[in-house]
Amino acid sequence: MPDKPIACCVAGGGPAGMMLGVLLARAGVEVLVLEKHADFLRDFRGDTIHPSTLELLHELGWLDDFLRLPHQEVRELTALIGETPVTISDFTHLPTRCRFIAFMPQWDFLNFLARRGAAFPTFHPRMQCAVSELIEESGRVVGVRAHGDDGPLEVRADLVVAADGRDSTVRRSAALPVVDLGAPMDVLWFRISRRADEEAPALGRIEAGRIFIALNRGEHWQCGFVIPKGHADDVRARGLEAFRADVARLLPVDENRLAEIASWDDVKLLTVKVDRLERWWRPGLLCIGDAAHAMSPVGGVGINLAIQDAVATANLLAAPLRERRVMPEDLARVQQRRQFPTRATQAMQLAIQQRVIRPVLGAVGPLRPPPVARLLNAIPFLRRIPARLVGLGFRPEHVRTR
Repeated sequence: MPDKPIACCVAGGGPAGMMLGVLLARAGVEVLVLEKHADFLRDFRGDTIHPSTLELLHELGWLDDFLRLPHQEVRELTALIGETPVTISDFTHLPTRCRFIAFMPQWDFLNFLARRGAAFPTFHPRMQCAVSELIEESGRVVGVRAHGDDGPLEVRADLVVAADGRDSTVRRSAALPVVDLGAPMDVLWFRISRRADEEAPALGRIEAGRIFIALNRGEHWQCGFVIPKGHADDVRARGLEAFRADVARLLPVDENRLAEIASWDDVKLLTVKVDRLERWWRPGLLCIGDAAHAMSPVGGVGINLAIQDAVATANLLAAPLRERRVMPEDLARVQQRRQFPTRATQAMQLAIQQRVIRPVLGAVGPLRPPPVARLLNAIPFLRRIPARLVGLGFRPEHVRTR
């Protein structure tokens, strides 16, 4: 780790933090990435690699090596609404090299980026090092205090980037004002083993009062059970047997595999929130990814947006960081660049939450597909629109650094 002030310190080694660190190091910027966990081997909820991210890997010349890693490719997003199958998105017409979403454990993606970063002498990752607070002087952020496996440390940097997620310690320390946009649901997250020849009829099952997601992770199904906001205790009060029975109806598996949900410890609660900072920066500090804007799981686009933030940040700040002259107006340009896609994506998610998810979770009796779903089934060409919004986003970024 550098023993003098560095150009950039990134708090958080998730997709945004690792991608930013690697791109800055590739551009010759001295960058330190601090990750609070000892490794990346933990249960992530976002294991989707979107076509726009795959395109970035192609631009970097890394795509072929990346696709050699075990993954599943999804070219259409489908759902079973009531008893009606609906194809929502068709990625096969996107103007990208890879016309699919790749499902891959996020630790494999992060380890891949870490290995690529190791090729650059200015890339300094440090694991098991949690940022606790900012260091400020004369109204400017000049570094962070952290605690590593060998004790406390201080890092001085021209720029601190908060990429430490929706519960960002750095954002909280900076006291940046947050706009809470609300969410009508939470998600119970768990896994069930999968047979090699087994396929789910759809990625999602939507019934009156229930929304269920089953993602093929190779050896297991990663399952998301969507429930009304704040109702996790009600689900637990009904008992584990009742929960298993609900799962069995939505994902037909034998009793032995249902028994893998052995206790409520096997079911993790994802508390959904949608928010964004009014201002993403202060002098010496920039927030990106979920630290700047927590996204709904609708569309699974949070990772995509975070990585796009990282690419835009590297494009706009690599030169100022190399010259050690990052100014507030440089940080403002990052927010200006990424604010529209963030707001547009959240507006889309909020519309789906209010017009689809909330009514479904409150519904009783047989459920029919809404008009927009019937339209997508009737006119396949229209499936290209949600595919573009999910697969590429409102403003896909491209690597401009060298």
